[in-house]
Amino acid sequence: MEVLMNVALAKMNTEGPVDELFTSARGRLPGSRIVAEARQAAFDEFARLGLPHRRIEDWKYTDLRALLRKIAPLAPAPDKAALALASKAVKSHAIKGTQKLVLVDGVFAPQLSDIAALETGVRVHSLRETLENDSNPVRADLLLTKLASGAMISLNAAMATDGVVIGIADQAGISKPIYIVHVATNSGTSAFTRSLIQLGHGARATLVESFIAAGGAASYQAHDSVVLSIGNDAELEHVRLVEDAPDAANISTAVVTVGAKARLNTFNLTVGGEVSRYQAAILISGEGAHVATNGVNLLNGRQHADTTLVLDHVVPHGESREIFRAVVDDRAHSVFQGRIIVRPDAQKTDAKMMTRALLLSDDAEADNKPELEIFADDVTCGHGATTGALDDSLLFYLRARGLSEKEAQALLIQAFVGEAIESIANDALREFAITAAQRWLAARG
Repeated sequence: MEVLMNVALAKMNTEGPVDELFTSARGRLPGSRIVAEARQAAFDEFARLGLPHRRIEDWKYTDLRALLRKIAPLAPAPDKAALALASKAVKSHAIKGTQKLVLVDGVFAPQLSDIAALETGVRVHSLRETLENDSNPVRADLLLTKLASGAMISLNAAMATDGVVIGIADQAGISKPIYIVHVATNSGTSAFTRSLIQLGHGARATLVESFIAAGGAASYQAHDSVVLSIGNDAELEHVRLVEDAPDAANISTAVVTVGAKARLNTFNLTVGGEVSRYQAAILISGEGAHVATNGVNLLNGRQHADTTLVLDHVVPHGESREIFRAVVDDRAHSVFQGRIIVRPDAQKTDAKMMTRALLLSDDAEADNKPELEIFADDVTCGHGATTGALDDSLLFYLRARGLSEKEAQALLIQAFVGEAIESIANDALREFAITAAQRWLAARG
């Protein structure tokens, strides 16, 4: 399965040679020999393809040559001042009852993380130490994936500085959510992170990720990748909150394999950043698996946010649901691309997708592209997409009962996105997402 199908090539728009980015960062990148060779091959692929552009079908609405233009240089390793700034930011975005793992400017910060408090059944290592372990014969494989390809995935593999490698034992019931916090403290630079999570058979866990800025960091780029393997009969809830600085860029990829009778529930909320793209490739490889993917974009100004999902059913009796909501104000642009693939052997698949966009201004734009690729004949599949404005009659009704126009709009917007946010099973995480949405609503003019 390919998330990105790069059939047209484009050169990067850079101020210098394309390999200068990789060459200048090489000394900071962990791993030697086979790891270094894997990095070089990945960067060569990125250099060949260049930044994705609108002539590539999966990137037709998100032209990074125009929106991103170039990749910023690698952020320096965080010093004491950066760690102090990050500590304050982490405290202000704390979620009660979680086990936090903090990445600062792309580097794992154990002194800010809850390593000593991890529950039994959870093992955590940094990606850096794993890649530098020469006794591990498969360490280079941590930078590779066969389920997704493309320029930005290759760039992440080449430049990944650090991340977390998490193993959850079979049958483990992890009560506290594992909270990965990505903190940017350095302006005008890039952070490249890659995390790998393996959920054992019959295990239960919740994973949270957030992207935030500290100390006034601006114009930075976050390039993240997470690879998830969900064992048979396991359950995982994965919640992402993107609250980057207003002029930041965030390009993130999730690659997920779901085992037999496993359950995956995902939710992504994007309220920050100037340019963002969240792309997920989910392979339903075990019979009887259930996957629910939900997302919300809350955008204003000139924000551009892209959510691209590929759900690939390869075995029978799989079930998937996608719900996506976008609220777009000013001159912002929301993109949703959802593709459901049902392979010939995936009989009895039940898959549905619905995306809705709410435009709050005449200059706002929402592009919705739901797709079904069905190669089996005994399936139940469907999709739908709608775009519209706030209902004037409901606004009048609410204002007639004493609400201001802004209060009435906020109430209707909360109801509009509520179905997606309510999909979060954990009460604390659901409240955290609601609070982030309320901050966005309160900041509207």
